[in-house]
Amino acid sequence: MSDPKITHDSATPSDDLSPISYLAKPSGVCCLEGNIHSGNPRGSFETIADVETYICKPPDGQANGHILLYFPDVWGMFPNGLLIMDGFADAGYLVLGIDYFRGDSVWKHRKHRTDTETELGFDYEAWKQKHTAFANEAVPKWVRAIRTSYGKPATKYCCVGYCFGAPYVCDELAGSTCSAGAFAHPAFLKEHHFRNLKKPLFLSCAEVDHTFDTESRNKAIEIMNEGKKEYQLQLFSGVEHGFALRGNMEDKYERWVKEQSLKRIVDWFDFWLDL
Repeated sequence: MSDPKITHDSATPSDDLSPISYLAKPSGVCCLEGNIHSGNPRGSFETIADVETYICKPPDGQANGHILLYFPDVWGMFPNGLLIMDGFADAGYLVLGIDYFRGDSVWKHRKHRTDTETELGFDYEAWKQKHTAFANEAVPKWVRAIRTSYGKPATKYCCVGYCFGAPYVCDELAGSTCSAGAFAHPAFLKEHHFRNLKKPLFLSCAEVDHTFDTESRNKAIEIMNEGKKEYQLQLFSGVEHGFALRGNMEDKYERWVKEQSLKRIVDWFDFWLDL
């Protein structure tokens, strides 16, 4: 993994810029790997708080009245992410996903979809710095705008993030908007993201993940236990970082793992939002 040049904290940037301060490291080469899934996303795009947003509504008669906020990985609004959002909508949630990369997702900088080689002149560190700075400013405004435009007095909110999106989930769970949150194969997380949690967190993780390795994962669990946080850990062997979004769907186990991650996150939200 490459060392970061900046922190990723949408609430209060840390004064400690050293790589060792991270529990889930910044996105690295592993985040350039993955497969594009087939399917036909059924949502649409709308501009909210000056940011393009994917919106997917539940099927007729299946809405549960709740809103799910989606924070994408570095691949942004690519087919897999849109299909995952559709999956959450099929479970009854009104889903809104923020494109904080503004169409400049990292997968578009790969020479080929089948490898991790990037186009000539692509500066991954500069790319992360640019989009992190924008996302840190945009996310809080976007969440407020959604509450104003889509929320009702009885509306409950949850949030999910993949890789790059994990810190924004933790930030929301440190606030008052979301009743529960979840992330899969996270990046850019520091200890305070776990210490500051006020709402339940679901962690969907790979046993082998250079971004969020066993030592870091155990430290995060220790912090949450010390703070008596409400959480659940889902841990899969045999898969790596990106399993919940970019696995090989021709492999039965990788398909099952992706589906189980989605299913258990939905179950987590269903429980906490229906209390």
